[in-house]
Amino acid sequence: MATKKTASEKQLKITLVKSTIGCLKNQKQTIEALGLKKIRQSVVKKDNAAMRGMIFAVKHLVEVEEI
Repeated sequence: MATKKTASEKQLKITLVKSTIGCLKNQKQTIEALGLKKIRQSVVKKDNAAMRGMIFAVKHLVEVEEI
């Protein structure tokens, strides 16, 4: 029987899809803090309010999917 994951167990796969060239300094720092360096690179992070806030700041540069 499959159990439903709680919010603390959910994870997000974040993929950088656009370059940070020409972006604001804080957006570049947010991308770096997420652990992204190259286009099409993906990282898996826990789904929490802090991550959602970081993603919102760079939503035009990344693609996000729930795992």
